[in-house]
Amino acid sequence: MRRLFPVTDLTAADVSGDWSLDRLADAYAYPAVDGPWLRANMVSTLDGAAQHDGRSQPISCESDMRIFGTLRGLADVVIAGAETVRQEGYRPARARDAFAARRAEAGQTPAPAVAVVSGSLDLDFSLPLFVSPLVPTLVLTGAGAPPDRIATARKAGAEVVIAGEGSRVDPARAVRELADRGHRRLLTEGGPRLLGQFVAEGVLDELCLTVAPMLTAGDAQRIAGGPAVGVPKRFVLASLLEEDGFLFTRYRRN
Repeated sequence: MRRLFPVTDLTAADVSGDWSLDRLADAYAYPAVDGPWLRANMVSTLDGAAQHDGRSQPISCESDMRIFGTLRGLADVVIAGAETVRQEGYRPARARDAFAARRAEAGQTPAPAVAVVSGSLDLDFSLPLFVSPLVPTLVLTGAGAPPDRIATARKAGAEVVIAGEGSRVDPARAVRELADRGHRRLLTEGGPRLLGQFVAEGVLDELCLTVAPMLTAGDAQRIAGGPAVGVPKRFVLASLLEEDGFLFTRYRRN
């Protein structure tokens, strides 16, 4: 059973009873704003675990993956931290017929680019993500990254983007650098440390959070990690979907 609880800009006529990719794409369309819009997509259990056995897949579901694919189908670029890329086995984003006309009309590439955030560039540049993507993969790193690793990344075909000093990537600068390259519809899939940095820097515009009806206990990471912010960031609920106990929430910055 699928239900939709209307909140602000989403009505029951939008997707209730019909979770087709086209309907979901309309419901999750990026807002028309000046400048980049950074959206995060994460999943969490009822007790706050963002992973189980180091991966998010065990706490996900078919509809969560459908929304995951929709969010990717709308984005210019998908941003992920190096550890998430390693743990989740990231591959290049693929072109999907369901989004082809929509992306062409918006002037987007057939598939979103993937941007990997890594200060050390401790990545396997022989993987398909770097050597055979449909759209060249970007690597966001700091000015102090090892020169030999930068050369290896470029030799593999990746576009290296300097977005910080030393070995650190500055979250706000990363957003600006991507926007300067035409990537204005931004989607980050974490992991928790990277999302925490975006939150702390105040550059996250929207959070799409799936709440899984599961309890895991243990010491798994939350969806956002790192130092706490001085004042909690207040977000506003934009929409809420439900299926089989899973809640698909969407919050926007206040």
